[in-house]
Amino acid sequence: MSSAEPLDLNPALLRRWPLPQPGFDGDKEARGHVLIVAGSAEMPGAAMLAGEAALRAGAGKLTIATAASIAPQVGAAIPEARVIGLGETSAHGFLADSARRLGDLAGKADALLVGPGMQDEGACVELVHQLLERFEGIRTVLDATGMCAVHPRGEPHLLDETVDWEQFRFPSPVLLTPHAGELARLTGAERRSIEQEPHRAALSSAERWNAVVALKGATTVLAAPDGKVWQYQGGNAGLAISGSGDVLAGIIVGLLGRGATLEQAAAWGVVLHGAAGEQLALRCGPLGYLAREIAAEVPALLRVLAAP
Repeated sequence: MSSAEPLDLNPALLRRWPLPQPGFDGDKEARGHVLIVAGSAEMPGAAMLAGEAALRAGAGKLTIATAASIAPQVGAAIPEARVIGLGETSAHGFLADSARRLGDLAGKADALLVGPGMQDEGACVELVHQLLERFEGIRTVLDATGMCAVHPRGEPHLLDETVDWEQFRFPSPVLLTPHAGELARLTGAERRSIEQEPHRAALSSAERWNAVVALKGATTVLAAPDGKVWQYQGGNAGLAISGSGDVLAGIIVGLLGRGATLEQAAAWGVVLHGAAGEQLALRCGPLGYLAREIAAEVPALLRVLAAP
């Protein structure tokens, strides 16, 4: 495992790592088509938060695939999006034919996000595997329940040295966005040990799964499978609120849709998310602003962070 010193994610670093910009005469297709598979009957807001964030990050076209029972309200909340209603299992997951229904988008979408607000872990894991096959080569983010595809189903104490982790290694890197509690469940490690050594935990997970890992926390650590590590210590306590992670995942996939690499989209997404929290704290106070307010800060921050 590499022991490289982590690079600090800050405006100066991002300016040396500029995002892809559409040409003056580019249309919405040039800014990227994002597909978000998210939400459930009990958590419709996750799909809405992620979808709006993707558009605020500059994606040109958005398709949201969500539970059929909530598709009309998601479409009404985000009129800019195409919304596809998927059949539901009794546990509020998506039916097995969902990947086939989305298959025609495989040659059209530029970036894929799976997981926010999804329920029925077994159905979600099966869907993730099928989507990864159909959307091979498309920049992909797995968030929340979508990340369960990287570990054996069962209790965390069953995840030990006997697990054949090679079977959970991605052929091509994807981006994972766990917080310490989620990473503990995915790896079987103790949450406390992850919080004490986040750099080591993120890097070992990135190498194990051949994934870019954005380990969220007071210090967010971004690790790539080649051993590169970044860290971000901005933001504030107000970002620790329901729906905040959905917004972060949406920002990242929006940047991927524009053509950013996994590492670049994660780096910019983490800083934009944190800076948005700082802006809201100045206006509203350090606690009490809502996740739904974060994405609206992103367009102006993109301009500021890109300024020389």
